[in-house]
Amino acid sequence: MINENHKVATNSLEAWLLASRPKTLAGAAVPVMIGVALALKDTGWDKFQVIPAVLCFLFAFLMQIDSNLINDYFDFVHGNDDPGSRLGPKRACAEGWITTKAMLIGIVVVSAIACLFGLPLIYYGGWEMVIVGAVCVLFAFLYTTFFSYKGLGDILVLVFFGLVPVMFTYYVIMPASMQQFTGVTIACGLGCGMVIDTLLCINNFRDRHNDARDGKRTLIVRLGEKRGAQLYNIIGLVGACITMVTIMQECRHGQLGAAVIIPYLFYAYKHSQSFDKLKKIWNGKALNEVLGMTARDMFIYGLMTVVAIFISSL
Repeated sequence: MINENHKVATNSLEAWLLASRPKTLAGAAVPVMIGVALALKDTGWDKFQVIPAVLCFLFAFLMQIDSNLINDYFDFVHGNDDPGSRLGPKRACAEGWITTKAMLIGIVVVSAIACLFGLPLIYYGGWEMVIVGAVCVLFAFLYTTFFSYKGLGDILVLVFFGLVPVMFTYYVIMPASMQQFTGVTIACGLGCGMVIDTLLCINNFRDRHNDARDGKRTLIVRLGEKRGAQLYNIIGLVGACITMVTIMQECRHGQLGAAVIIPYLFYAYKHSQSFDKLKKIWNGKALNEVLGMTARDMFIYGLMTVVAIFISSL
């Protein structure tokens, strides 16, 4: 575990590791996990394609890191990462760990490497994958520079951490004769995006006063704190329910449908703990504890969904 409180050498490997925000990689992993599990259920091990699955994970991880670097740089140059008033974890540019020039170079390099890993997916999914990759890179920039200030960041999370990775991961792994966007992948992508958006919700809930001061009209700022807290709770539960019901309907043996509920009861229990903690803390840096709990819940949801998909395939 890296301690953010000690002095970090400028542009060092440690600085880049902190800037990449490793804890956020669960948000990139979960939708790909679900897409892979759905593809494996429909193909079986004999037709399952490992290489595109690995490439999807690598592309997702790199794009998450890229988004984090972009967010770090542009929030700093816009003056939204003042170390004196910031409530969230420390940021690399604001703390002087990475210079702005080096950060720009880092963004270009990570974007290029992500595209490099994404290019082979053309072989598995066709030239359309170029468009998908380009849109992912474009919106990684637009999220921080535009959408997050207009209260539209949640929509991007729903699309790019739910629908797109689940649907396209499933698509490129399937044999060419079986490639399609199914109702199951769309529903699971929607549910996944809602669960992952809880992480953005708690982040914006913690920062709601600073965001309002800086003119950053996030959805939490627009709704107000009471409805914003309820949004956090509701989307986590509804997203999981959408996924659960979808997978229940896919069970090859009807009697196993009830068994699919069990993994999601565990997720719901952990999510309720996080919501209770949010209500007790309500303000300030202490909400970072809820942020960590939410990241945990999100990963639990991903694991429980993989378990549920396995149950449905029996």
